[in-house]
Amino acid sequence: MFTLLRPEDNIRLAVRLESAFPQCTRYMVVVSANGRQDTEESVVLGMDFNPSDRFACAASLTTNNYIFSESIHVFKPVSVQAMWSALQSLHKACEVARCHNYFPGSLFLTWVSYYQSRVSSDQARINEWNAMQDVQSHRADSPVLFSEVPTERERTERLIKTRLREIMMQKDLENVTSKDIRTELEMQMVCNLREFKEYIDNEMIVILGQMDRPTEIFEHVYLGSEWNASNLEELQNTGVQYILNVTREIDNFFPSLFEYHNIRVYDEEATDLLAYWNDTYKFISRAKKAGAKCLVHCKMGVSRSASTVIAYAMKEYGWDLEQAFEYVKERRVVTKPNPSFMRQLEEYQGILMARMIFEGSCYTEDWSNGCRKFS
Repeated sequence: MFTLLRPEDNIRLAVRLESAFPQCTRYMVVVSANGRQDTEESVVLGMDFNPSDRFACAASLTTNNYIFSESIHVFKPVSVQAMWSALQSLHKACEVARCHNYFPGSLFLTWVSYYQSRVSSDQARINEWNAMQDVQSHRADSPVLFSEVPTERERTERLIKTRLREIMMQKDLENVTSKDIRTELEMQMVCNLREFKEYIDNEMIVILGQMDRPTEIFEHVYLGSEWNASNLEELQNTGVQYILNVTREIDNFFPSLFEYHNIRVYDEEATDLLAYWNDTYKFISRAKKAGAKCLVHCKMGVSRSASTVIAYAMKEYGWDLEQAFEYVKERRVVTKPNPSFMRQLEEYQGILMARMIFEGSCYTEDWSNGCRKFS
């Protein structure tokens, strides 16, 4: 693999893929290099091994989580866990591309042409990499029914969601493919679920995200999802004693075992989350004072709970919004408060700054501990 790359390129991820040819080993490889402005640029490569090592496809990673190529490529990792690792790596590379505005047709990522010019796998193997839109059937959207009674499809989706979670919790995700899971799901439900394939694939990604371990933001603060809040063994092993539930739709799973504080809100633009940050700060501070750990969670650990932890960091450590946001996102890369919560965090920054000025301090930039602080 290394002999095929340019000397200046670095491998960020290599994931083995399924292959229709028994003698052929296939990999999806994410490769990065320093670009025109000394910033990181990434491309995704398709590699075939055995009997000879060759490129089958190459595409650049540009803005808006967009893989830019003249054709659409298919990547089927050998396991569900491998698929999740690949998605995280691609998401991170696309975030860098978005940050530096790498767009198709620009002067960035021109070096992808080096690999595109070296695509040399035989046509049979190249066909395996390419999606053929003309042989894919697309099911029309179901009609909207003006009734509160769930449709048959909605009832089926609910059952799929429940059974799918049970199956994924029981499986070693390192050693099964998404097809294996769909097959077992069909066996349990005793029906063909072909028309629900897209729904099942999307729900797998949601469940994988929820099953990820909680992220340690500070020694006493963990940020996580509904799955983390429902996993008793994980909570006990992590040493969590306090749980801050920032959702309206999820109940407290173990009210007799942990100390809870609930912020009953939805992840919506209209939600006034700022109004609760004084209470959430006190709750987390109480956990810290008790020498305990606190899990802050919402459904996915992305928006509501992440915003609350950012607000806590701003007040506890005197950080401005930029520093607090970058600190949390560096540790939990999926952190993404909705636009309304970001505006509320900006407002909260102003409130904290005004309070400091009122108390006799002035705003200066203190970099003594490696980060910008209010003082």
